[in-house]
Amino acid sequence: MVSPESKVLKLLNREGILRSRDLAEHGVPREYLRILQEKGKIQRSGRGLYILADADVTQQHSVAEAAKKVPAGVICLLSALRLHDLTTQAPFEVWIAIDVKAWKPRVDHPPLRIVRFSGQALTEGIQTRKIEGIAVRFYGPAKTVADCFKYRNKIGLDVALEALRDCLKKRKATMDELWAAAKVCRVAKVMQPYLESLG
Repeated sequence: MVSPESKVLKLLNREGILRSRDLAEHGVPREYLRILQEKGKIQRSGRGLYILADADVTQQHSVAEAAKKVPAGVICLLSALRLHDLTTQAPFEVWIAIDVKAWKPRVDHPPLRIVRFSGQALTEGIQTRKIEGIAVRFYGPAKTVADCFKYRNKIGLDVALEALRDCLKKRKATMDELWAAAKVCRVAKVMQPYLESLG
C-alpha cells in the first residue's frame, strides 16, 4: 500500500505545485504537508501552495502559482507579454483575466492584477503551456497586443506600441492576426494608424 507521504510526493512530481485542498480528493490528510515540510522534502511557495524542496523554480513561478490558484483565469497583458518575450518590463503582479460575472478570487500570493473580459474577448486566442508542471492558459501574441491597446490607459501607450513593434519584428504574429485580434478587442480604429505605419 502506498503511504500518504509517498502519495503527496508523487502528486507533486506530477503536478509541480499542489494546493493543500487538493489532498482531500486523494484521501490524504493535510497534516502530511507539515510532516513532509519538517523533513525538508517539500516547501511552501505561497499560502496553501507547496512544491518539492528541490523543485526547479523558474522566472515564471508566480505565473504558475496564479494559474494553479485561479484555474479559470487566463494570463494576460503585461504577464502574457513577458511569456511571449515582447516586453522588457517584469511586472511584480500577475495580470489575469476572468469573466465579468466571475467571483473575484481571494488570493494573497502571488499578487494578482485582475481584469474582467467577456464574450470573445475572454475566449479568443488562448494558448496553453506547461510551466513547472502546471498547464498555464494565456493569450497568444496578437490577442495580447490588442489587449494592451485596449488597456493603454492602465499600462501606457508606449508599452502597447513597443509590444506591437516587437511582435512584428520577432514575427510572433502576422498583420492579419493582429487585425483580427484588434476587432475582437474592439480597438481596430485605435490600432489602425499604427498597423498601417508599420505594415
